[in-house]
Amino acid sequence: MDNLKIKSNLIIQQQMMDVVRPLSKIIDWSDRLISILGARGTGKTTLLLQYIKANYGISNEAIYITMDDIYFTDNLLSDFAKEFRQNGGKAIFIDEIHKYPNWAKEVKNIYDFYKDLKIVFTGSSIIDISRQNSDLSRRAVQYELTGLSYREFLGFAGIAILPTLTLENLLKNHVEIAHDLTSKFRPIQHLNSYLKSGYYPFFLENVNTYHIRLEKVVRLIIEEDLQFIAGFNPHHSRKIYQLLYILSTNVPFKPNISNLSEKTGISRNMIIEYLYYLNNAKLINSLSAAGKSISTLQKPDKIFLENTNLSFALSPGNTDKGSLREAFFMNQLTNAAHDVHLPLKGDFLVDDQFTFEIGGKGKSAKQIAGTEKAFIAVDDVEAGIGNKIPLWMFGLLS
Repeated sequence: MDNLKIKSNLIIQQQMMDVVRPLSKIIDWSDRLISILGARGTGKTTLLLQYIKANYGISNEAIYITMDDIYFTDNLLSDFAKEFRQNGGKAIFIDEIHKYPNWAKEVKNIYDFYKDLKIVFTGSSIIDISRQNSDLSRRAVQYELTGLSYREFLGFAGIAILPTLTLENLLKNHVEIAHDLTSKFRPIQHLNSYLKSGYYPFFLENVNTYHIRLEKVVRLIIEEDLQFIAGFNPHHSRKIYQLLYILSTNVPFKPNISNLSEKTGISRNMIIEYLYYLNNAKLINSLSAAGKSISTLQKPDKIFLENTNLSFALSPGNTDKGSLREAFFMNQLTNAAHDVHLPLKGDFLVDDQFTFEIGGKGKSAKQIAGTEKAFIAVDDVEAGIGNKIPLWMFGLLS
């Protein structure tokens, strides 16, 4: 117990406070049970430590622990919580919760038994709280930490501090907004940097080794995080990495399950299941037609890498500009909590009402002719006109 507190104090004390994710202000920290889920590398640990440092400092009331600490190989989380509370503890911040066996049951018991104890935990985006045996989804307030939006990247990089836009405001007032913002910075120049190496906060540490580190993150997701899915076959890790590489060289990809099965040696049913896992692990974005949902039993209609940085890390020789545009658009809209589907006309249907065609500055409206509430997201322009909206502006939605 004392050793865990020493570790906690040290890591809290060393935490930098210069850049804080906006999610930290969105979370209602007064809730007694909070979950923060997200993919590796998005900054969940940093978010926890910054909050502890800002609100508790080095105090006996709060502690940071991680479930991959060797202490928890031979000690129960519930026993730790009991002792911590008896010694004046009020808030436990738990990292990597998915690495602890039967975590949902123990967290539920701690929450139910100790009414004066706050629990905040982080976990992999593969976690589905509603599927845990314990009824934790009714108790925990859940948040998701995504990678950086283009707007956040501009702030992290010290380029520009910009307000979040709503989609409705963007569609209605994009001309005026663009002319105002482009007087302050060069959006296209910095968008190219973001597309290549700006999605994960660790770009601030060393951009020169960014893609090496990102490739390592991908391997850890496949080789470690997926192991915590019930029924997952760990012997398929290498084949899943092979599957992801095939997708990265062909995005946007319209899945032919039989061909993928033949290339990887994985059965058709398992291919569909693994695509579902890769989507939950935030390595791909699956696009389905309106009215269809993403499930373990249904193949997606189209597949993108979850963010454009993955293209440069996994398949740097196949970074097609058209694919990057579409992947960027879907990523930014999805992370801003908009529903995105495949329409009958155009590239994307957003919130079941807005149709978008994505392209370069010479893109015409031919593909969306006769479609109501249709727009063109145009690359390589600073400001648009009419229903032509600069692609970079969709990165300001979150």
